[in-house]
Amino acid sequence: MITVSNQEGDTIRQIQVRAEPSDMQFSTMKTDDQTSAAENTISVVIGRKTLFLFNLNEPDNPMDMEFQQRYGNIVCYSWYGDGYIMIGFSRGIFVVISTHKQEIGQEIFQARGHKDNLTSIAVSQTLNKAASCGDNCIKIHDLSELRDMYAIVNLDDENKGLGMLSWTDDGQLLALSTQRGSLHVFLTKLPVLGDSCCTRIAYLTSLLEVTIANLVEGEPPITISVDVEPTFVAVGLYHLAVGMNNRAWFYVLGENAVKKLKDVEYLGTVASICLHSDYAAALFEGKVQLHLIESEIADAQEERETRLFPAVDEKCRILCHALTCEFLIYGTDTGVIQYFYIEDWQFVNDYRHPVSVKKIFPDSNGTRLVFIDEKSDGFVYSPVNDATYEIPDFSPTIKGVLWENWPLDKGVFIAYDDDKVYTYVFHKDTIQGPKVIWAGGTKLPFAHKPLLLYNGELTCQTQSGKTNNIYLSTHSFLGSSKDAGPEELRQMLAQTLTLRRFTDAWDICRTLNNPAAWSELARGCLYHMEVDFAIHVYRAIRNVGMVMSLEQIKGIEDYHLLAGHLAMFTNDFNLAQDLYLASSCPVAALEMRRDLQHWDSALQLAKRLAPDQIPFISKEYAMQLEFTGDYANALAHYEKGITGDNKDHDELCLAGVAQMSIRMGDIRRGVNQALKHPSRVLKRDCGAILENMKQFSEAAQLYEKGLYYDKAASVYIRCKNWVKVGELLPHVSSPKIHLQYAKAKEADGRYKEAVVAYENAKQWNSVIRIYLDHLNNPEKAVSIVRETQSLDGAKMVARFFLQLGDYGSAIQFLVLSKCNNEAFTLAQQHNKMEIYADIIGSEDTSNEDYQSIALYFEGEKRHFQAGKFFLLCGQYSRALKHFLKCPSSEDNVAIEMAIETVGQAKDELLISQLIDHLMGENDGMPKDAKYLFRLYMALKQYREAARTAIIIAREEQSAGNYRNAHDVLFSMYAELKSQKIKIPSEMATNLMILHSYILVKIHVKNGDHMKGARMLIRVANNISKFPSHIVPILTSTVIECHRAGLKNSAFSFAAMLMRPEYRNKIDAKYKKKIEAMVRRPDTSETEEATTPCPFCQFLLPECELLCPGCKNNIPYCIATGRHMLKDDWTLCPHCDFPALYSEFKILLNTESTCPMCSERLNSAQLKKMLDCTPYLRAEMGQ
Repeated sequence: MITVSNQEGDTIRQIQVRAEPSDMQFSTMKTDDQTSAAENTISVVIGRKTLFLFNLNEPDNPMDMEFQQRYGNIVCYSWYGDGYIMIGFSRGIFVVISTHKQEIGQEIFQARGHKDNLTSIAVSQTLNKAASCGDNCIKIHDLSELRDMYAIVNLDDENKGLGMLSWTDDGQLLALSTQRGSLHVFLTKLPVLGDSCCTRIAYLTSLLEVTIANLVEGEPPITISVDVEPTFVAVGLYHLAVGMNNRAWFYVLGENAVKKLKDVEYLGTVASICLHSDYAAALFEGKVQLHLIESEIADAQEERETRLFPAVDEKCRILCHALTCEFLIYGTDTGVIQYFYIEDWQFVNDYRHPVSVKKIFPDSNGTRLVFIDEKSDGFVYSPVNDATYEIPDFSPTIKGVLWENWPLDKGVFIAYDDDKVYTYVFHKDTIQGPKVIWAGGTKLPFAHKPLLLYNGELTCQTQSGKTNNIYLSTHSFLGSSKDAGPEELRQMLAQTLTLRRFTDAWDICRTLNNPAAWSELARGCLYHMEVDFAIHVYRAIRNVGMVMSLEQIKGIEDYHLLAGHLAMFTNDFNLAQDLYLASSCPVAALEMRRDLQHWDSALQLAKRLAPDQIPFISKEYAMQLEFTGDYANALAHYEKGITGDNKDHDELCLAGVAQMSIRMGDIRRGVNQALKHPSRVLKRDCGAILENMKQFSEAAQLYEKGLYYDKAASVYIRCKNWVKVGELLPHVSSPKIHLQYAKAKEADGRYKEAVVAYENAKQWNSVIRIYLDHLNNPEKAVSIVRETQSLDGAKMVARFFLQLGDYGSAIQFLVLSKCNNEAFTLAQQHNKMEIYADIIGSEDTSNEDYQSIALYFEGEKRHFQAGKFFLLCGQYSRALKHFLKCPSSEDNVAIEMAIETVGQAKDELLISQLIDHLMGENDGMPKDAKYLFRLYMALKQYREAARTAIIIAREEQSAGNYRNAHDVLFSMYAELKSQKIKIPSEMATNLMILHSYILVKIHVKNGDHMKGARMLIRVANNISKFPSHIVPILTSTVIECHRAGLKNSAFSFAAMLMRPEYRNKIDAKYKKKIEAMVRRPDTSETEEATTPCPFCQFLLPECELLCPGCKNNIPYCIATGRHMLKDDWTLCPHCDFPALYSEFKILLNTESTCPMCSERLNSAQLKKMLDCTPYLRAEMGQ
């Protein structure tokens, strides 16, 4: 029987069961009714086999749960979680069932935990663990994952078997009774007690043992055995404190050993204690006691040994406290945070918060402090300026806060709860002012309590009495970035910038080598006001403009002014304006808005900061409004811009007023303003506006006043004001306007004015038309046609002459107008073909026109003209046929034309025909050899031409025409030289002898008998080449040699004259004298001077041209006939023949032409050659 009674002992329920009940428990069975939270179910084991569930709310519906026989008897059971029951059976099996309606009676989990027997199970909901015992061991399972074994404890000594298991409420202890009568108690977890001071940490490693470590500074851990099981631990720079209830034990941390210092009893149960170098502060029952740790300190004054806070008269309770090297800081239930300065032993700062302050966490210096109020909101408080900054995304479950202890990372702190660590950064100096930024979160492993943060590494205490280091996810850049991908590196860059780790950011940017990354780093530096580092970055990315801008501002000490500049560089102009206005130089805001052309803002600022700048800003604003088409406001601002004392500025404003007035429809005002204004450009612009508005007379007036005559005339034409156009024409350059005026004047019958205008408009056809049709001035028309080569004009003139019957002129102008067919027909009709042919011959004409003329002349049997036009149209064989048929009166010209024809045709058959004609094969009359020479020249057969030239020269020489012979040889010589063909030695020799003969006359005329005599000796030695004049030449030689004192030479040539064939031909004047020379010979002779050979420097007579030393033919001087000298060399600039520079200059004093080529020359044109080697080399090549 089961009976349920209430508190008064009245029976509520009574129920009959079928076997003996045992192990009765009250619990809550889960139903669909979510509101029921009371214990509504009684569970009881019936007959050790079944579990009976009786719901008090449903008494008519009890449940009997039976289990499989193989499980054995029910030993014990335990409710846990959300309506689950764990049941242990005697054969080592335990089962979990659910009491949820949908799952009732189902086995959620079943396992054989023990091989032979199970004596007890116990569940700790605090630890989320279940323990079972049997087979001399305890097994512990995790309730969240029952399949996993958390721990096994073996008890080999208990040979009589195990008894019952039980957990303490906090799950810290597990007790086991045994059949032998003993009780075993196991510690399942240590209390997580720990503290840190700077980089030193102290934490509980067993119930009576504390370990102190300073891994950052590399100190070995020290383990301290303590006398009691502590409930609080605190560590300072030199001391450790542990304690429980109202007592604390202090230990001194020596270099080699730790010694117990003393124990202190406080006036109440200690909630927490803080230590630093000399002082300790204990919090108990809403009070804080500050006291010296070692009261034996020599200079400690008595009143400074201890103090109790708050004072008796202060009605508040202290809820939290902290101790730094200089301050005791505490927070109260009235929301006050007090700073007590230990050095001066007085309060130095207090901050009043609207609600009570639960926890405070200062940084190592106490200059920044995080506090959490009773609403679980977090704030950063700066006692320096008494400012607080709310911490964003601050979790209400936060248990504590740690500041970064790495010296370079000031401002970084973490807040942590049971599951997560949140990293925050307090940015003190940014362009947006001080801010707290959430940097990221890191998962915290189970049962880890953070003790120390150093350079992104978090040292945590675990329940097992050990420490574990975890790295914050916000500091992932501290690992190796070499293997990271670009996306990962970009995330790292964002982390470094958030944490102000600019050197690390620089390294990441170098790895990324990406312009976007460098720009992000540069912007980060500007945001955090790191000007020097920003310069470094911008210099690296070669942004010269930013480097120069930052260099100019880096020395600014005014925070707001510097931040304003940097905000402007980051394009946050509104923030920049606010900062500038808060700075010592508020006018910078105005300058910025002006530079940005934010004129509305600039005007507002100017009213406050610089009223004298309003006119200038108004003008700039008006220009922008004009550009956007807002003419009404532009006019208003132009008017505001007039100062009255700044001439240039006011002129611009008045110009704007004029233009805007016109655009707004106030034309009279605008035009008057523009006419008064000195600017030509304004008149042009206003004129253009008026012209677009169809206000032509005002537009023309302004154009005229602005001296834009073309535009003015154009507008006057549009309003038909011809009088004004006529007045302006002398100043107008546009042909279009002249043309319009000319047409108007022609329509009025004023032809003289029209023709002048047409001429100015370059309309020549109209000019010609008026001269012919209206002014009857054909001479002027003809001269214009000749000058301008106008085709239409030529046609008009041709028609005019045709009407007059002047067919020759008509033909000429028809050809000029390219009407060749009409001209040809006219010439045929009126027998004027010669005129047509002459005109056509001088024009650029087609082959068909030439052919038609040629056929006409062929029909007329006029062979020369026919041949000429067949040649022009490229019909060479017909041309040659007609040239060869020409009558003897035209022979010379015809042969010349025949040679030209063959030269152009390059046809072997035609060449042989012409050669046969020249040789007289057809008519038995050979033609002059000069024609054969010209033929070979025309055919570019220079070697044959050279041979012919030699023959011609020989014939001319024989006939006594020595100059002609010289010119033929010279021209051939020059032609061969230009074609780089070797000169035949016979030609060169003949030219040299003939040239020597020509030089004789020059030297004798100039009275230089020695040079004349030497040249005559050279000629006389080759007298056979001068058959027509043997006796006169020998006579001259004898006379000149006698005059020059060359008596022996005179005698030898006189003896030659005495030969019978020459003697009777001697001139009577000289005969007796020559006979006397022979009868009385004088063999004295002036010896010829010697000069060096230019090739080998061998000394030889100056008129000798063959060097005995090197056997070279030496070039001769065209002025003297002597051989050339290397250091006295010049060339005729026309024929390129050499001459002795000094001698040629003397010769040109009396002569005005070159003796070789007969071209005009003066001594100034001569240039002395310093190096004649190229010429000598060419001579050797010849």
